[in-house]
Amino acid sequence: MHPIRLPFLIVAPAAFVLASLSASADFTYNDFSSTAGLQLNGNAAQVGNVLRLTPALAGQSGSAFTTALTPLGGLASFSTYFQFQITDSGGITDEDGSGADGIVFVVQTQNNNAGGAGGGIGYQGITPSVGIEFDTYNNGNAGGSGDPNGNHVGIDLNGSVNTPLVDTAVEPTRFNDGNIWNAWVDYDGSSHNLEVRWSQTTTRPLLPQLVKNVDIQGTLLGATDAYLGFTAGTGSAWGNQDILNWQYVDEFAPIGVPEPSSALFALGLVGMALRHRQRRA
Repeated sequence: MHPIRLPFLIVAPAAFVLASLSASADFTYNDFSSTAGLQLNGNAAQVGNVLRLTPALAGQSGSAFTTALTPLGGLASFSTYFQFQITDSGGITDEDGSGADGIVFVVQTQNNNAGGAGGGIGYQGITPSVGIEFDTYNNGNAGGSGDPNGNHVGIDLNGSVNTPLVDTAVEPTRFNDGNIWNAWVDYDGSSHNLEVRWSQTTTRPLLPQLVKNVDIQGTLLGATDAYLGFTAGTGSAWGNQDILNWQYVDEFAPIGVPEPSSALFALGLVGMALRHRQRRA
């Protein structure tokens, strides 16, 4: 039974908390007042307490990855949670307004300075890899992208943001609306199920909005360690694309799922005792 894991930790002012157990690769960034342990590339920068993957300018591309290869759990299992925010969107528009191109959470084995062009959300060309894209611009079928709309989540493989390699789910509320978004990604290496959840509240959705059956360890060519991080890009539309905090667990242990409290457990024991007495009476 795993301990309770809250969506993010707020009890310590330090930006980076590394798990004390040497066998564990778990880590938490409560904020990004320090980016120790991360390699920032391209236009990515630390801005105050946030990790800004791109500023609100045209033609930007940025990424941030763990400086060292990080152990994945058994069969590449992991769970992660982060908050992101996209502000000052501008430039050309699609059906839901201006702003582009989005953010991708990436698990990859190439190197810690990987990145790509704006339209590829900073992810294009990173292989081998798995990416979870929060896409904010409708590229239609340009270059074979096959975007369903201008605001969707997709599961990407090996540096491609194009169908048929992308499984997508549409989100009706704009990701680049200036509000804070919460994202949960969980991978169970035994079932090969990759689940993605997102919400504008910190309450974890009961059911995933996007699920894909994929052998991540096979996709990563059998690797048991990977660089973990984020990419983003802008083109003729833009926005400040920020990561606010980040938590990673090197096992399938969904974050934000509270276990039954001791009080409920005690009530259950009382109920069992009462039923036992009733049967004896």
